[in-house]
Amino acid sequence: MKLTTPFSAAITGLLFSTSTFAFAQEQFDEIIVTGSILSNSVDEAITGVSVLSDDDLLKRLAPTLGETLKTEPGVSSTAFGAGASRPIIRGQGGDRVRVLTNGIGSIDASSASPDHAVAAEPAQAERIEVLRGASLLRYGSSGSGGIINVIDGRIPGQIPEDKLDGAIRIGASSVDQGREVSGALDYGIGDSVVLHLDSTYKETDDYNIPGFAESERLRAEEEEEGNAPEQEAFGRLDNSDVSTSSQSVGLSYIGENGFIGVAVHNFNSDYGVPGGHGHEEEHDEDHEDEEEEEEGGVTIGLDQTRIDLNGEVELNGFIEKLQIFGGYADYKHTEFEAPGEPGTVFTNEGYEVRAEAIQAEKNGWAGAYGAQIRSRDFAAIGDEAFVPPTNTRQIGLYTFQAKEIGDLHLEVGARYENVKQENAQAGTDRKFDLWSVSGGGDVHLTDTIRLGGTVFRTERAPTTEELYSDGPHLATNQFERGDSSLGKEIATGIEAAFRHRTDTHFITANIFYTDYSNYISDRGTAETEDELPVFQFVGEDATFKGFEIQAGHDVATLGSFDVKVDGLAEYVRAETDSGNLPRIPPLSILTGIEADSDRLNLRAELDYTSAQNDISVFETPSEDYALVNVFATWKADLAQEVQISLSVQNLFDEEARQHTSFLKELVPLPGRNIRFSLSSRF
Repeated sequence: MKLTTPFSAAITGLLFSTSTFAFAQEQFDEIIVTGSILSNSVDEAITGVSVLSDDDLLKRLAPTLGETLKTEPGVSSTAFGAGASRPIIRGQGGDRVRVLTNGIGSIDASSASPDHAVAAEPAQAERIEVLRGASLLRYGSSGSGGIINVIDGRIPGQIPEDKLDGAIRIGASSVDQGREVSGALDYGIGDSVVLHLDSTYKETDDYNIPGFAESERLRAEEEEEGNAPEQEAFGRLDNSDVSTSSQSVGLSYIGENGFIGVAVHNFNSDYGVPGGHGHEEEHDEDHEDEEEEEEGGVTIGLDQTRIDLNGEVELNGFIEKLQIFGGYADYKHTEFEAPGEPGTVFTNEGYEVRAEAIQAEKNGWAGAYGAQIRSRDFAAIGDEAFVPPTNTRQIGLYTFQAKEIGDLHLEVGARYENVKQENAQAGTDRKFDLWSVSGGGDVHLTDTIRLGGTVFRTERAPTTEELYSDGPHLATNQFERGDSSLGKEIATGIEAAFRHRTDTHFITANIFYTDYSNYISDRGTAETEDELPVFQFVGEDATFKGFEIQAGHDVATLGSFDVKVDGLAEYVRAETDSGNLPRIPPLSILTGIEADSDRLNLRAELDYTSAQNDISVFETPSEDYALVNVFATWKADLAQEVQISLSVQNLFDEEARQHTSFLKELVPLPGRNIRFSLSSRF
């Protein structure tokens, strides 16, 4: 751990002495809408759940979804530059973590490659829910590692008070000269129709870094081999700029027994891909430096147009509510080798529809039933098309049942899923029948202590990338080969949960263990092709195990301020029969101290990530790092809610390289960043 000043060391000692574990106080009574159809509060969940909303969401807000959520329990990020950072949950990423917008998949290409951005806008979110563990029963096998649901209110479900609700926010950041403006409006038309409008625009320049872009290890290797460049990037990360815009229009009809609404959304992002991205390897060596300087690096232009439908109706009888969710999206992104010179084009046109029926609770028994259909037409066209055009169709049926017996709560779920993966280029297809079940419960041992657990057996079909890849994937500097004979992946696991909460303190712990049969991953080989190392998708037995522990305590009242300490510790270990899995996040600890009054909130925290030495072949170890962050939020005493926020992240400008990133040797995390925002609700 590197702390370069006595003051930073003092802060470290203070924070560790006031809290053994780390994390901000949960909103325990907040109802979660993700997970099973049977809504529960965060405190009632029998698997790991967290909700980021209100002031906490504004405090953590970042340009990408992965960076916004990386301090949530069990969550890290791919950290592939400022424009593309996808969430990782308990070491799982890609197709095993489903990103949803209002309950429907993001319908983009982000799971295919870490340089592909998620087509979801954190700045428009009202809340973001994160489910860890066996959350796939409602959303499908592509959520076997966890679910993230961005809820943005683009389809209103109720009439706003006084016919009008709105919010506006402006923000700025120093590390990248960032500027941002966002706004949303709900307007009641008559007594039953609501119009929703929202828009976000943000732009950043290349971000500042504490030192060299290349790691000390990489620079030493280049110098030893005589390949060190004459000028090395220092103090700024080239090609890390981002420009993003997002707009939505929604319209809802709201009646006495339900609502129906539709929304149209457009998301556009242009961002640089730092770290070289490997694209220039095909240039003639004599002109490589000249062309790189002229081109300025690879950029990606992303555009998605999306239509969403959502509705529900309340009934009287055995079925008390019916609800429907639907989404269609046309997605395209183009990788530009130089300005005006398009390279590979990725497209994804797809839809998803989910219908659910919730039965009336009777004698402590509750239940729900659902059906889901998804379709995905994915294509990559160009020299770097490592996956052929493919079509995926998924049909699922599922149910949840719950029973209350005194202080004991029991819940079971089951899902059948039929998946068909077609290789349009080769004219071949694979079909999979998948069965998944889970069961669990919890018991109130006392008024303040709850103990719960879940057991599950889930099945996942291989993705089209795992089946049919055959080409250079330059974003990850690999030549990827799929295996069309891969079978389904089977996970059997258990998770235990402990909850203790009083008026002044809380402790929450989740411990998990998952055993995989035929876990599919890309393993390095001794071969090379197109001057790239060959990585082959294979199925092996694997295990994932770890924990998340949170705690918080009210320590004192000083004048008008309530002082609290809080914390989070999280760890995951993942290995297969042939060795460690790559890019698994190491132990991390977040500790904080917070003072809160009616108008002012002050917080200081230490974000520590340990070294990672449990590495796979073709992977390098990562050093530990510690980042100190401070936050201040002031709320004005006005009729309209006005809030001014100021924060300094990475206060001591420490160098940090995230082990989960393919680019950790080339792309450090940003340096000291002063952020300012002004927001208002009316």
